[in-house]
Amino acid sequence: MLELGCGCGRDTATLVEAGHRVIGVELSPDAASRARERVPSAEIHCQDIRAPFPLVSPVGVVVASLSLHYFHWPETRTLVDRVRAALRSDGMLLCRLNSTNDHHFGASGHPEIENDFYLVDGAPKRFFDREAVERLFTPGWRTIAIEEKVIDRYDHPKAVWEVVLERAD
Repeated sequence: MLELGCGCGRDTATLVEAGHRVIGVELSPDAASRARERVPSAEIHCQDIRAPFPLVSPVGVVVASLSLHYFHWPETRTLVDRVRAALRSDGMLLCRLNSTNDHHFGASGHPEIENDFYLVDGAPKRFFDREAVERLFTPGWRTIAIEEKVIDRYDHPKAVWEVVLERAD
């Protein structure tokens, strides 16, 4: 599995405990270091997810939990195309995306860079409605599941899209 934006290794630990071999990518040196300490059996790389992925062959699964929302739309599309190319022909992408209903975490009240893309506390952050999610994953993907949910992962409830896709050849 390739995990994009593994942070401090919270999801990485769960994936490894379930028996998966995980290659994690994380931008923050501090978070990558903590992920290595938390999950020593995982292979953690400190790099921008827009850099070439640290893979020697295609993977079966890519996990991107709240890591695809920092970029202008063309960069986001390019990143999704690269994720698709990193997958085997039957590979799956499991991702979470910020919802336009995520008002606790920046979906309103911030300077807009482009449609649904804001400068939140000095950092760019994209929010998705259903149409944007569907537009992001066409062509080349078969949608298995798409659901808007509220998760309790932070101090406040967070509105997200949970999406499961299969690479379509």
